[in-house]
Amino acid sequence: MTTDNSARFSVSTWSLHRTIGLCWWDAPGRSAKSDERWGTGEIAMRDLPAALADNGYARLHLCHFHLESRSPAFLKELRAALDAAHVTLGMLLIDDGDITDPAHHERDSAWVAGWVDTAAQLGAQHARVIAGKQPPSAEALALSVRHLSALSDFASHQGVSLCTENWFDLTPGPNEVLYLLDRVSPTIDLLTDFGNWTHAGKYRDLETLLRRAIDTHAKAHFDTVSGMDTGDYRACIAACEKAGYRGPFTLIYDGPDADEWAGLAAERAFIQDCLALKR
Repeated sequence: MTTDNSARFSVSTWSLHRTIGLCWWDAPGRSAKSDERWGTGEIAMRDLPAALADNGYARLHLCHFHLESRSPAFLKELRAALDAAHVTLGMLLIDDGDITDPAHHERDSAWVAGWVDTAAQLGAQHARVIAGKQPPSAEALALSVRHLSALSDFASHQGVSLCTENWFDLTPGPNEVLYLLDRVSPTIDLLTDFGNWTHAGKYRDLETLLRRAIDTHAKAHFDTVSGMDTGDYRACIAACEKAGYRGPFTLIYDGPDADEWAGLAAERAFIQDCLALKR
């Protein structure tokens, strides 16, 4: 993990969903179709790397549904745009599939594997997969370990590292996350998301995970009345410091202000102030 301040900030395309506009939500058992839920956007995906660089970012997390095509020509073009802008694709975020679904786990695991292959074609360092959407029964945890192990082995042969996250019902707390990390072979990495947990003891539990994390989704909560929830954000950053976390802060902005670049800048400045980082 890096301690270079210039490399500590990353952006997820989720934070720019209004700027990007169109999405193509591919999912197991359903073909991707153009979706204008966030409008038609202001920028083409091929131009996003340059825009990130212009705003001072050199790392990107890319949501799978923001890819309009998986053709070799399009993926090659996007990879070239990333290279030209000197933007590293830290993760392809595979935001669907349930490898613990009692009926469809094999189908969903195969679907995820197809996206891991896409991550490799794009030159992504990691592919982030959902550990499971079922409650954490012994059976569901065993399915997750089995499929994550197979996917990790497949990813390693593709030159990609597999990563999972504290997200959805299978991982309601640190015990379930650590159970998976300690049993999946080949080993997988962990992305810790600030915003996915709201339970009592959240900051203590985040601190536990941050000791194992290689990346974060550093999400601040915003509302139209009081703006950023600085108390929550500060406590999440404090958990990072207590855990000795030195990896990237991948900014997640989905507040009410349509100026997404400004929202990202506010999050970055807040973290810099908390950690006394200098650009």
